[in-house]
Amino acid sequence: MKMKTALSLIATVAAAMVAQSAFAQAASAPTRAEVKAETKAAVKAGKTTPAGEGAAAAAPAAKSDKARADVKAETKAAVKEGKSTPAGEAGPAAAPAKSEKARADVKAETKKAVKDGTATPAGEAAKK
Repeated sequence: MKMKTALSLIATVAAAMVAQSAFAQAASAPTRAEVKAETKAAVKAGKTTPAGEGAAAAAPAAKSDKARADVKAETKAAVKEGKSTPAGEAGPAAAPAKSEKARADVKAETKKAVKDGTATPAGEAAKK
């Protein structure tokens, strides 16, 4: 009787394994051709992420209603007036700082500070 129980147990386990592998094949990943077709459709629809980009591509910018020559003329005028932002800068250009002291006065103050030992060493932040 033990032999009959052992054989039925082995048969049950074997049937379960066969059923599991058959189900795994039926629910497997899409074929290479299916993936290529999906990718081609996504590229055509503009829904793919550009190479090297982490996030989804942003919507394309709206078309300008100005002519290229007009934009170039505006930019040239802004540069001439000093109102353009330097390349790589985020905000508007800061006005250059103007000193209210003469160069000779600044040099004399610096010389005195060095002599008194109150000058800030090179590369160190000034104490406030």
